[in-house]
Amino acid sequence: MPFIINTESEREEMLRAIGVSSFKELIADIPEEIRLQRALDIPPASDEHQVRKLLEALALSNRSTSDYVSYLGGGAYDHFIPVAIKTIVSRSEFYTAYTPYQAEVSQGTLQAIYEYQSLVCRLYEMDVTNASMYDGATALAEAVLMAMNVTGRSHVVVAGKLHPWNSSVLKTYLEASGHNAVIQNVLQDGVGDVAALKELVTESVAAVVVQQPNFYGCLEEVEAIGAIAHQSGALFVVSADPLSLGVLAAPGSYGADIAVGEGQPLGNPQNFGGPYLGIFTVKQPLVRKIPGRLVGMTKDRDGEDGFILTLQTREQHIRREKATSNICSNQALNALQAAIYLSLLGKEGLQQVAALSAKKANYLAGRIADIPGFSLKYTSPFFREFVVETPIPPAVVIERMLEQKIFAGYDLAAHGESGLLVAVTEKRSKEELDGFAEKLGNL
Repeated sequence: MPFIINTESEREEMLRAIGVSSFKELIADIPEEIRLQRALDIPPASDEHQVRKLLEALALSNRSTSDYVSYLGGGAYDHFIPVAIKTIVSRSEFYTAYTPYQAEVSQGTLQAIYEYQSLVCRLYEMDVTNASMYDGATALAEAVLMAMNVTGRSHVVVAGKLHPWNSSVLKTYLEASGHNAVIQNVLQDGVGDVAALKELVTESVAAVVVQQPNFYGCLEEVEAIGAIAHQSGALFVVSADPLSLGVLAAPGSYGADIAVGEGQPLGNPQNFGGPYLGIFTVKQPLVRKIPGRLVGMTKDRDGEDGFILTLQTREQHIRREKATSNICSNQALNALQAAIYLSLLGKEGLQQVAALSAKKANYLAGRIADIPGFSLKYTSPFFREFVVETPIPPAVVIERMLEQKIFAGYDLAAHGESGLLVAVTEKRSKEELDGFAEKLGNL
């Protein structure tokens, strides 16, 4: 809302309705030591015109991918989003109640979610998709918890390079549930060492997790990793970039039991980090263990198709100790955007976007590798992002490129590593790629 105000008389009326005489009495249960014991440090009141000017000036201090050429990646990507997506999701029928509990008045929302589930199942070549989760990180953590519940085992092995933020969320989930046994496989040339992995995957391992492409953008040996997981009786969990599946094999095709992902590349803006949606898919034998919501299709008494929430194995619907998860929401609007994106592009369109991203990334990597002092950190094949070793600290490269209206990439120093993570999407033109390489050469 652009305008909210409570007058003094309205505040007094609310306090009376609550049954207290003052705001201080309302917060009496909050300990004195954690209360702010001073006035808020804010400027004096101003008129609406001046406030709007101030907020607009603050907004202009941000720089977005509309202003700068972006090579940022690491989990959020600057892909082209057709304008039709915003037009469709802005229709009033999609601004519905938070949860479609009452199927008889929520058919539009339920059908939209069902279509999303159907599209993701085809994309990942899996049997069942839920109605989405908070984001890719929580989807992965829930997948590991699910694997532990299914197998009764207590360890998880990360086969390659997982996104550090996803790894952090996973460890938080496991510690909160009484587990903390995450085993990291040895890395070699930016990917997991398959030979070393065999020694780590024992009969105590519930899940073998791999990210494809991994955090460095490199492609893991997923078929070999899946075979090792299944030989020990562990579940094979794949965190797959959905857009990469336009050119890479789908998780279901190489034996994934659970496949998850971050849905941001599918028609969702970067939005300074969210909200996004978590993709969560499973093979049929695991359907009754899937967390979150699942929309199913049935027939009404007139024989017409109808949509309902089904298999709601959440704590809101069944006894808490039997719940598969305490995930209480799905990202319906973001999932709808993903469904519209996939529908607009179709199979061939998605293949084209993925292929262009891969080709342009490899072209830029070659250009950068030819610049004296620059080199590719890893030689493993990659999809749309890669790590560059720079002759000066990546932070300096990033700062100097900002002066050229370029987001140069992501500094891995944030994770105690060296290198600049550079991502390329189908939006980048040859002129932009060549210009970026030339500017790097002139640093």
